Amino acid sequence: MSETPPLTEQDLATLVDRFYAQVRMHPQLGPVFNAAIDDWPEHQRMLTAFWSSVALGTKSYRGNPMSAHRPHPIRAEHFDHWLALWRSTAKEVLAPEHAELVGGYAEKIGYSLRYGLGLLPREGSRALDLPVVAAPPER
Repeated sequence: MSETPPLTEQDLATLVDRFYAQVRMHPQLGPVFNAAIDDWPEHQRMLTAFWSSVALGTKSYRGNPMSAHRPHPIRAEHFDHWLALWRSTAKEVLAPEHAELVGGYAEKIGYSLRYGLGLLPREGSRALDLPVVAAPPER
């Protein structure tokens, strides 16, 4: 049995590009994202840096996801669509264990955003334990 190659930034770029191509056409997500994004290639580069920071520990993302999402008309059900589409796209383009990894991160990030945007009840909320990601080995 062969070992799965490590997840790479190029894998994440492919995932982000494929995912946002689908988001743009999605009946519920498309109108929200298309109204918010003026420069899709730049947005996708920024999100590749975000996912690289999350999944690979590269620290290449410099931004504030909460403040970026606050001004937009996002509803709680958008996160269900977003997560389902992210997971299905990840399964299409990544090895199963990598798809599971980024799907888990997306679930926690989505929960955090819903909570921070006031789309979840404050009482009884659960703390998020995002795993610490080690930086990839130097080459």
